[in-house]
Amino acid sequence: MKIKDVEFVKSAVKPDQYPEYDFPEIGFAGRSNVGKSSLINTLIQRKGLVKTSSKPGCTQLINFFLVNGDVSFVDLPGYGYAKVSKKIRAQWQPMVELYLAKRASLFGLVLLIDIRRDPGKEEFDLVKWLESHGTPYLIILTKADKLSKTKQAKRRAAICSQLNREEQGVILFSTKTRQGRETVLDEIKHLIGWHNE
Repeated sequence: MKIKDVEFVKSAVKPDQYPEYDFPEIGFAGRSNVGKSSLINTLIQRKGLVKTSSKPGCTQLINFFLVNGDVSFVDLPGYGYAKVSKKIRAQWQPMVELYLAKRASLFGLVLLIDIRRDPGKEEFDLVKWLESHGTPYLIILTKADKLSKTKQAKRRAAICSQLNREEQGVILFSTKTRQGRETVLDEIKHLIGWHNE
């Protein structure tokens, strides 16, 4: 999948604010400090299009981007960051679940997990929700460059075992070295193609 053109469409909180196009859509979800915005910027090769912040928990809206004029990437609010108010934290899960449940054009979800951390309750809950609703998803282990190749393999095996997922279904990714970029784009292409078959 070659990315030629990307534009920010809009931010939304609830379904009546979502864009009204029906392009295939891929959502991106993960903890608020997992490097989600950086990953999307690396995929689309635009440095600052998706706002990154040194303060985790800043993405509290659903942000829609149009890629190549025919695919939508959706940056979902990060979850699990303790330093934002309980009120804001309580809004995140319903906002994301409503999007996942109501968005007919959603073809799949990319779930990001920091390779150095074990999946937590939020990841297990999200995976369970996706599987019970038949929503295809990819698991990306971010910040792979922080570990040696041997440790990367060990952590991937451990996380796959916890999530009961085949190792080839989990991609190692690094914004710094661009490791995994082409694989992620190929898998997104398969998600979109799979849905069209």
